[in-house]
Amino acid sequence: MNLVLPIPDELAERLGATDDLARRALEAFGVAEYQAGRMTESELRRLLGFETRYELDGFLKARGVFLAYTMEDFRREQETLDRLGV
Repeated sequence: MNLVLPIPDELAERLGATDDLARRALEAFGVAEYQAGRMTESELRRLLGFETRYELDGFLKARGVFLAYTMEDFRREQETLDRLGV
């Protein structure tokens, strides 16, 4: 799906109406939806075209956004490690 955003010409010129502006808008949209819980990490990765989760992690960290990781996630991983004897 392609989406067209109407931006006044003078604002588009000031912002630099290039593919860079379209990419910045896509990234901002994706990050906002991820932070709002309406998009998963996997969906965000696919939206932005990252091959790996590592790339997504770096992208988010550069913007001060950290992956959703709860205490419940930590406990679940700890239980798994305990069962495996690690």
